Amino acid sequence: MEKFEQIERLGVSHSNAMDLHHPILREFPEHREIIRRLKGSDEHFRKMFDEYHRLDDAVYRIEEEIEFATDQEIEELKMRRAKLKDYLYHLVRHAPPSCPVCDGTGLARATV
Repeated sequence: MEKFEQIERLGVSHSNAMDLHHPILREFPEHREIIRRLKGSDEHFRKMFDEYHRLDDAVYRIEEEIEFATDQEIEELKMRRAKLKDYLYHLVRHAPPSCPVCDGTGLARATV
């Protein structure tokens, strides 16, 4: 479960800490189903998704002064995060439609 989904379920406002985090599902809520499908079926997408969130967490930790980085290092991290976000958006926008037989899993559904 994504961090912001956990916070929303608890009914906690995420206007403070969450403003520093930029999770992909929050950035592109209109593509939530495609993102979840790709995470479950596309290894390359999943790796890029995980790398994006590692970068996002690193930026958050620096901005919250949990860890230290120079101005140049934080700007490089933010640039890598932005490029990866653009790439993930490209993958989402060009994802093949979900298969009606297998729901994108590659396995045929059992019919009842």
